[in-house]
This record gives sequence, C-alpha cells and structure tokens, in this order.
Amino acid sequence: MALQTKQDHRLPAQLAARLAQRIETHALRPGTRLPSIRNCAVESRVSRSTVVEAYDQLIAAGLIESRRGSGFYVRLRASKAAHRRAAAQPPPGTVLDVSWLLRAQRRQSPGSEQPGAGLLPEDWLDHEMVAAAVRGVGRSRGSWLLKYGAIEGYLPLREALSTRLAQAGIDVTPEQIVTTAGATEAIDLVARRFLAPGDLVFVEDPAWFVMFARFAAFGARIVGVPRGADGPDIAALESLLARERPKLFILNSVAHNPTGSCMSTAVAARVLELAARHDFMIIEDDIYGDLQGRHAVRLASLDDGRRVIYVGGFSKTLAANLRVGFAAAHPSLARELRDIKALTGLSSSELGERVVARIIVERSYDRMLESLRIKLDECRARTGEALQRMGAKIAGPPPGGMYLWADFGRDTNEIATAGSHEGVLCAPGSLFSPTQLPSTSMRIAAATCLNANAMAFLQRAMRR
Repeated sequence: MALQTKQDHRLPAQLAARLAQRIETHALRPGTRLPSIRNCAVESRVSRSTVVEAYDQLIAAGLIESRRGSGFYVRLRASKAAHRRAAAQPPPGTVLDVSWLLRAQRRQSPGSEQPGAGLLPEDWLDHEMVAAAVRGVGRSRGSWLLKYGAIEGYLPLREALSTRLAQAGIDVTPEQIVTTAGATEAIDLVARRFLAPGDLVFVEDPAWFVMFARFAAFGARIVGVPRGADGPDIAALESLLARERPKLFILNSVAHNPTGSCMSTAVAARVLELAARHDFMIIEDDIYGDLQGRHAVRLASLDDGRRVIYVGGFSKTLAANLRVGFAAAHPSLARELRDIKALTGLSSSELGERVVARIIVERSYDRMLESLRIKLDECRARTGEALQRMGAKIAGPPPGGMYLWADFGRDTNEIATAGSHEGVLCAPGSLFSPTQLPSTSMRIAAATCLNANAMAFLQRAMRR
C-alpha cells in the first residue's frame, strides 16, 4: 500500500516532466494552449488531481500560466533554469518532436515503405512522365527561362487548374488562382494576410503537425478542434466558438492527414454556417485530394467564394522536388495574396509550373492518378488488416488517402523511440495534436505492408 501511495505521488512530477520537456524542445510553442484539466486527465490516463498538481508545478517553474476563464498556456518567456528545474527527471530515450520527424523523413532511404513516411514510395510515381515533361519544357523557345515569372503564376497552369477545379464543383477563374512554391507557401501567404501576434487559429486534432509550428511562428495561439469520422466535431466547434474568436480554421476535407477520413456534406455545410456567423476564414488544404478523387465533397464547392481559401499542390502525387502549389480565393483576396507573394518571394518558379501544366494538359496526370489510387487502395487494405490482426484498432477504415490512424493501446512515443533504434521510422500520435500530449494512436503509411521489417517491428511492439 505504501508503494502505491509513493507511485501516486510521483505521477504529477512525471506528467510535469513530460510537458516541460516538450516546452524545452519547442514541441509546445510559446502561447500554445494546454488541454483542460479534464481533457489532459483523459488523454494522460491519470486523475484530475494529478493534472492539477502537475500544472501547479509548471506554473511554479515559470513554464506555463493560468488565464482566468481561458485555460493554461505556455508562457511566452521562460528561463532555462526554470526549464531545468521542472524537467529534473525527464523520461529516458530520444526526444520526439516535429523537427525530429521531419529530419527522419528526409533521411528516409529511397524505396523504403516506413510507417512514418510522408511520401508515397518512389517507384509508384511516374519518373519518366515527369522527366519527359522537363525535357519538353527545356526544348521550348523564348527567353522566359532567364526572367522572373508572372507574380500570379504561369497562366496556362492557372487555366488548367481552373478547369480541374470546376470538375470538382469549385468555380474559380484563372484570375482567382495564385501559384506558390508548394502548398505550404500558400498557407504562409494566407497567414501573413490574416494573422497578427496573439490571434487565434483553429486546427483539427489530430492534424498535420507542421502547421502548429508554422502558425506559432506568426505569434498565433493554436487551439485544436476534435476531428471525427465525418469531419470536425460540430458540437465541440460550437462550444469553442462560444468563448473563442478565431481568425482562421485550417482543415482537410478530403483524405484527412492523419486519419484518411473525408468530411460529409452535412458537416461541411455546418462548418460554413458557423464561419459566416462567427466571422472566421477557412483554409481548405486539399493536398491529398487527388488521391481520393473528385466525387468527395469540398468546402470550396459549397462556399460563395468569401469564406474558403482553397489550397492544393502536387508534391504528394507528382514530385516533391517540383514545389508547385496554389491558392484559390475570392478575386479581391487573390489579388492581396498575389501582392504578398511579390513582397516575400517576388515570384515562384515558372520552370516547375510549366512542367506541371504540360503534364495536366496532356492528361498524363489523370492516368497516373488512377494507377496510384489502385495501389493505395490495395496496400491500405492489406496494412489495415495486418494491424488489426496485431491487436491495433482502426477507425474506419478510411475511404482513401495515404494513411491509417491506428490505436495501439499504449504510448506510441515509446514505440517510435524503440523504432528509431531499429531503423523503423514511426509517427507517434502526440505529434499530430496541438497539445503534443502522449497518445496511444499513431499514423501509419498505407504502403507499410510492403516493408516486412517494419511490420515485424510493429508486431513485436504490440507484444511488449
């Protein structure tokens, strides 16, 4: 009995140490809102009193602050000495944060189908199609290669994009499209237009982890909205909007990263109603949408052109190194984004834009997409079945996309740490939440079934 009491006494210190380490490594950025005491207790599988004591320790150490009626936030300034006091007993093993995963993905060996991979296997992509387009563009005459491209982007590409978006029910003219150096730059342009330090951004929880750090870099506060099987949890969103005033809400409507789920028409319509009522803008990040197809609902197809900024790109389907993306918005907003692009980067690469335009116009892209979807569907089913045989739980399975979201029933940071020692890249669920708290879920790439070593590792991890 005495041993149990001693263990209970240590739980607040252990929780405080884990949170302090995430603050120290910038996985939890200054200004980030921590989960409520109740939510933290549920996510960490401890009592509410344990969370209260842990938060008290972090406040005493100068790492977080309590804001009356709003919650707990990472302090904007905290001394290194305070960090060391709160993290006196950090958990052993590798520090797992967003930067670690990005570095690990860049080191991913060619052809490796790792659980934490962020790209499709290279041999699935059409190297010759891209190379042929590059050669064809290189043979074209004119001095365009020696000059800056148009600020708004290469016109034939914008015309081709306008036609493709119309097929998905999104009615925009070429003048409403601004090309960018990848979808990430498109999101940056929107953030520069709408955000000032201290402004609030809603993100999905779970969601694409890179966005948390990017918005925090603009000084924004990040708040997560739970993601369900058919889109954002509307009840949770309404509850948050009753006390918060976001400037932006960024989400995936199709082939959501990391769950693979798609938003229903009913949820999409409700999100748009709430955006109009509470006066916030929506960034619809559809970078994975081509892997799902045009039949899935997009917010932009239901919008009147004033609430949704539609963002897309080709890094997941053509070649990550092309860095060709775009934003589509209301004409007046598109002009503003164009001007911000001119001030921050002058113009994007017309070379890459010409290559992508050539592939789309020749319809090579659509033929390649059909092949990719078939491979993804087969591998996603095989990987999902294997994970379920191991004992992992999968919500869905997802109707499309590159990923599965699996519940392993234990802290997936531990699995990822073990994997890093065995050459297996994992993407633990903690990275996909703005709270960055330990999670039993993990994002698994659909193609993982092709990697026998990775599947064997996951099997061993479930048995430990």
